[in-house]
Formats: sequence, C-alpha cells, structure tokens
Amino acid sequence: MSDFSELNLGASVMFQDLLRRTHLSAAHELAGITAEAARAIGIQSLVIYLIDYEHRLLIPVPAPDAAGREPVPVLGTMAGRAFASTSILQLDAHDGPGRRMWLPLLDGTERLGVIDAWLPEHSGPLPDALVTVVERYAHLVALLVASKGMYSDAFERVRRRREMTVASELLWQLVPPLVLATDDFVLAALLEPCYDNGGDAFDYALNDRVLHLGVFDAMGHGLAAAEHAALALSLYRHGRRRGRGPAQCYADIDAAITAPAETTRFVTAVIAELDVRSGRLRWINAGHPPPLLLRDGKLVKTLDLIPSPPLGLQLATEAPAEGEEELQPGDLVLLYTDGLTESRRPGGELFSVERLGEFIEREAASGHAAPETLRGLREAVIERGAGALRDDATAVLIEWRRGTERVLVPDTV
Repeated sequence: MSDFSELNLGASVMFQDLLRRTHLSAAHELAGITAEAARAIGIQSLVIYLIDYEHRLLIPVPAPDAAGREPVPVLGTMAGRAFASTSILQLDAHDGPGRRMWLPLLDGTERLGVIDAWLPEHSGPLPDALVTVVERYAHLVALLVASKGMYSDAFERVRRRREMTVASELLWQLVPPLVLATDDFVLAALLEPCYDNGGDAFDYALNDRVLHLGVFDAMGHGLAAAEHAALALSLYRHGRRRGRGPAQCYADIDAAITAPAETTRFVTAVIAELDVRSGRLRWINAGHPPPLLLRDGKLVKTLDLIPSPPLGLQLATEAPAEGEEELQPGDLVLLYTDGLTESRRPGGELFSVERLGEFIEREAASGHAAPETLRGLREAVIERGAGALRDDATAVLIEWRRGTERVLVPDTV
C-alpha cells in the first residue's frame, strides 16, 4: 500500500464496501464488517473498543478479529492514551510483523472508544496519506456505531460492567452526549454514580450562536427523584425549543412540577445561556450551588445570585433574578450539583467548593481539556479514594475560547 494511486483505489473500495454493507446490517455485525472492509488498504486486523460507563476500561466489541481480546485499562496503556488524548498512536506490532495503530473513536468530539488496527506489510512510521485515510475511516465507523446503537442494545451491553438501576436507565436515556465542542467552546459533563444515579440530570443545546444549558438536582434518590429530574429536563427542553429564556423556563417548570399532597418534592437547578461568539453568559439559580468561574487558571469567584425557590414548590412571587457575566477568552465555568462538594475525603472532611476549585485549577494548569478534567475529577472523588460520594454528583464544565477544542480531534495531514 505504498503507492499513492494504489492507496486511493484501496480507500475507495474500503469506504464503498463499508457503506454498502452497513445499510441493512444489524449493530452486532458492524465490528466484523468494519474489519473486513479495511482489508482493502492492508489492515489485517481491526478491533473496536468502547469505553465503559465509568471511563476506566476500553472493552472490545465482539467480532472475529476480537477473539481472545480482554478489556484494556485507560490508565497506563497505549489504548488509553489514544482515548484520553484523542491522538493517533503508532508502534511496532509486538506480536508479529508490521505496524500497529491506536485511533480514537470520535462521534464529532464525543469519545466512544478506540480502534486497534494492525498493518503487517509496513515497518517504521506509516505514510501520512495512509494515516489520514485510516483516521477518516475511524471517524465514519464512530458515526455508524452511534447511529446503529440507536436501534439496538448491542453496544450498551458491551459498555456496561454491572447492572444499572431503573432510575439511572431513565436518566441516561435523556441526557445528551458527555462532550460537545466547536471552534468557540468545549463542553464536558459528568453524571455519577453512573450505574446508580437517581436524581441529577443535565442538558444542553447549541442553537445558532447560543449555547443553552441546565443542571438539575431532584430531592431524594431513586426512581421518584429520577422521575422529577426527567420531568424538569423535559419541561426545560419544551420551553427552550419554543424560544423561552432562562427566567421563562423557570416559571414553566415551577408551575408544571407537582408532587402528591403528602410529599414535598422539588428540583434545584441552574439554567443558563452562553453567546458563544461574544462570551456573554446569562443564568438563573433555583436554589442550586452557584457556578464557579476560573480565569487565567485560577478560581476567581463564584457566580453568586439571589436564588429563587427550587422548582416545584411554587413559592416564587416574582420573576427570578438573572445574572450576567462577560467571559474572557480562556475562561472556564463549572456548573455542578452539591453531591460533588459533599463527598468525603479519607479523613472525613468534605471535598468542599474550595477543593473543587483547586482541582480544576490544577487540571487547567496541566493543559487538560474539559473531558479529561472531568474524568480526572471522577477518579479523584470515586476511584482513588480522595472522597466518597454521599449523593448523586453532576458537573458541566465549559471552556470558552481556551483553544483546547483543537486537541479533541486527531491532528492529521
């Protein structure tokens, strides 16, 4: 596959074969078809790995080329490095001749997993043109994984390492992807505990130049709380799609959420809009922790605002106060639920707003983009023993014109 015209012909055959065969294929057939079509450019083995819900393991999708493959940790592996850095890695094949590639599997900028490709006929660095073709192929495969997954449970079953509660099942089906990026911003989200979340939710939508977003925390835990969070999220979408702003959405949700007379259920929230061109941020606060603003890598302030009553209590006597902040290029804004700051460190002390800000500061100083910052936060709070969750924990981190959006896609020629 060294001749450029031969590569072009092989790439044409590969893409056409994949598109032709996947029109009527089922989700569980995709990994096998993807590997077989890639033979046209000299890839003799191709395995798709999907990230698990806890973002700890990359799990092979069953297919002939994946026979005998085991889940691969994100930490300390080449596969994990390709996933975490969204970069293309090459190395000599350790179990045979040729060259091996690890490529991120990206649906836009949402990280679905990685692809492991083996090219036995090559030695040393691969030609740039070949790397570009394989990267474009990986992008197409990611789009097919995302679309085929809408009609099947095949990929969901691969990603899950244990049983999910009904409450979590409900909320995961409603929230959007965990990562969104354009030339102007990066947004990343975290929803924990991923298998047993019962009251938190987030939502966003980019419409023209406005990024709409909301974070919701329903009182309690379990299915009843999840139902209230789901209702608040759906009401927010309904209002947003009718062109209603944060204050109007607050009124709509507050009036529509009702609880049985013998209970007192409510939902706290922050509802915001960011003009992604100008950096103008507007928000309302419904009894929720205030967002944090980081500038030049430092926590400069909380976006305090006189809070309105939580949603569903119907206690508001006037329109909610609306905050406004003019962001500067490089600013980060963190929206979160109190489950993060109420988590416990090994000595028993709270993780606290100050420690949360310090953590984001360190990650920003390290140059990590929002998705890796939140994956690191999950490890710090849950995996590495720096804290123990006592409640659901959700976070949405927005980076405005920080430049990190450029590292979320592979750099190819």
